[in-house]
Amino acid sequence: MVETLLKSTTRHIRLFTARVENDDLIPDPDQLTLDIDPDNEFLWDEAALEKVRARFRELVAAQAGQELSDYSLRRIGSELEGLVRQMLQAGDVSYNPEARVLNYSMGLPRSPETL
Repeated sequence: MVETLLKSTTRHIRLFTARVENDDLIPDPDQLTLDIDPDNEFLWDEAALEKVRARFRELVAAQAGQELSDYSLRRIGSELEGLVRQMLQAGDVSYNPEARVLNYSMGLPRSPETL
């Protein structure tokens, strides 16, 4: 039987019903894998990453006992994407000037004069 891979992808958050083995995604309906900022658009410290991971755990726990669907997975991804936006606006993360493409997908950087 082939397992179906559910996924939710936003610009900065990717979720998969899979586990990672040797850098490959292996479909697994019992595991949810989180990929934060896969394009390295932002500069992260461990505290900022942990904030996203903690919110992810909260959202997954709230979903416990319910069927995981494309819709529920997208809701979790959208919630986390919103958190990333809030963190950028709060200065918890910043744009990575070394990113492959600087497209300011979450809005223009703030300067001290606009805070």
